[in-house]
Amino acid sequence: LIRGRSIEGVATSALYAACRKEGIPRSLEEISEVSRVERKEIGRTYRYISQELGLEMRPVDPKKYVPRFSSELDLSKEVQSKANEIIETTAEQGLLSGKSPTGFAAAAIYAASLLCNEKKT
Repeated sequence: LIRGRSIEGVATSALYAACRKEGIPRSLEEISEVSRVERKEIGRTYRYISQELGLEMRPVDPKKYVPRFSSELDLSKEVQSKANEIIETTAEQGLLSGKSPTGFAAAAIYAASLLCNEKKT
């Protein structure tokens, strides 16, 4: 499993896989920032580990990022609920496929903050 790969890369990828499996919303960028491993290597090794171990990983739900992002921006619960509504509506219409969950959550929060007159830039 480790052959031809760095121990740090495999360990970091395993950490990312554990976060995904447990529903802890962390992006490859966040994991890369706190490790000594580049994002590209983490992603490549993560895909390899998932395939070799037969891990079935569903895409991350953008709604999982909303509370953390909203808290960092000091936004109200109203904005959070509106952002979740926006995400649900777009998911029902099939518009989430292939989109970055963090980017989509950020866009939904931005739109919700405009709708609720809590403008943040």
